Amino acid sequence: MDYQPDPKCVYIAFNKPYNVLSDFTTPRAPEISALAKYQLPDKITPLARLEFDTEGLLILSDDGSLNRVLLNPAYTDKRTYLVQVQNIPSQEAVEQLQNGVEIEGKLSAPAEVQLLSQDPDIEPQPVPVREGATTCWLRLVMTEGRNRQVRKMTAAVGCPSVRLIRTAIGRLQLKDLNLSIGKWRALTPEELLLAVTK
Repeated sequence: MDYQPDPKCVYIAFNKPYNVLSDFTTPRAPEISALAKYQLPDKITPLARLEFDTEGLLILSDDGSLNRVLLNPAYTDKRTYLVQVQNIPSQEAVEQLQNGVEIEGKLSAPAEVQLLSQDPDIEPQPVPVREGATTCWLRLVMTEGRNRQVRKMTAAVGCPSVRLIRTAIGRLQLKDLNLSIGKWRALTPEELLLAVTK
């Protein structure tokens, strides 16, 4: 199966901030904003969406076929996240995340999990953390994307997620795009193919 970008379409990478909806409609809560604030091109749609409280790499396009490609494991099946969690997970908890944990009666797919020895070099965000809480960072590579899955998985092993950042879709890495939080730019065809090919 081969996907090729449409030269008539627009492909955008956006470093989505915390408390921003993956939508252009006006949110009801005053502390939450929407994509309209960021002066993105007209007639594009966010694909492989992120929850309002998740940050990081978001692709937007007017290519109607791209969302099906991004969600099809025949093309790409990996999403990479940095996750700040409360508490320090035990080796047993890490192994549970790696092997799959039960979420709402269904076992999650196995994930690649790495407990980071130091905080990642990332921009700060005003994300609330319980006063006095001990936190650490994990790197998770996921092959499925159920609703709020990462948060539910870490909570299931006693380490609730505090901050969640998608750093890669497939082989397209946010760090290689040189996008500060809240910034966007057009993707080249070669960059887009990193997101949709294994």
